[in-house]
Amino acid sequence: MDHEGQLRRAALALGIPDDEVSRFSQHLRLSIRLSGGPSGVPVGQFGGLPRLPVGMDWPSDGVDPLPFIFSVDCAALPRVDGFGLPADGSLLFFLNQEQAAATGERRYGRVVYVPAGTDTEVAAASADHAVVDEQYDVSATLRAEFPEWFGVGEDDEDEDEDEDEDDLSPFQQQVARDLERDLPHLDELCALANGLWPPDDGYTSAYLGGYADPEVIKGFAEQTLAWREKTGEIVIPVAKWYSRVEEETHRLTTEWVSLARFPVDNELYYRSDGRFVIRHDDLAAGRLDEALSMAELIP
Repeated sequence: MDHEGQLRRAALALGIPDDEVSRFSQHLRLSIRLSGGPSGVPVGQFGGLPRLPVGMDWPSDGVDPLPFIFSVDCAALPRVDGFGLPADGSLLFFLNQEQAAATGERRYGRVVYVPAGTDTEVAAASADHAVVDEQYDVSATLRAEFPEWFGVGEDDEDEDEDEDEDDLSPFQQQVARDLERDLPHLDELCALANGLWPPDDGYTSAYLGGYADPEVIKGFAEQTLAWREKTGEIVIPVAKWYSRVEEETHRLTTEWVSLARFPVDNELYYRSDGRFVIRHDDLAAGRLDEALSMAELIP
């Protein structure tokens, strides 16, 4: 479906200039919301046992099997421009959220792509596996997402606007000025997008696509700049470090995409937010082994 065309037609009907719609569309991302329930066409499976290629071992961290979270049938998912999921085949997500959160190591998460036409079988759980979660089907809908610097969803009081602007860094103030100049109808365009692809209206099992968590991207930015300094490529004065991190975070936001994010519940003592992020270029090239896994434990 031509999602950008949908938005353009709605915006032009309101008198919003075409070139402004194009600029807005460069920042708009649609994520695929996966949720259970009796309605909708199944596009994937949460919990239960995965279907793996015949003869393939259950993915592990090198020692223990990784918990299976969910799988999706790529051909059944809605197509989203700019989000380079495979056109067919299956994606399976495995993550040990506790170890991923504690260590930050990639080996505790894995994405497995099974090409269409591959002979598969239901994998057998062994005594080494954690408890297998109850299986249920999920269907897909679309949700509009915007970059953090749009400020969508913030509910600042009018009387605090001047104070809030003073609290912004010089880089953030420049971004705000650019938005005001380039997208004078930002609020109307965000409202249109949310009308076409609404925010959450119930429990969601996972999201595919959309923006990666800003704190994750900020961490990448700090690592990138620190490495460039260590290799002698650049020198950043201490007083300029924070602003350079902001600039690098802003740049990297366009390079990375959220492959999947999902809550994982543990009935004993915590909830975990699991995430897989990947560069747009790696996803488009099918390099799914380049996806980075991470998790955050929430007591």
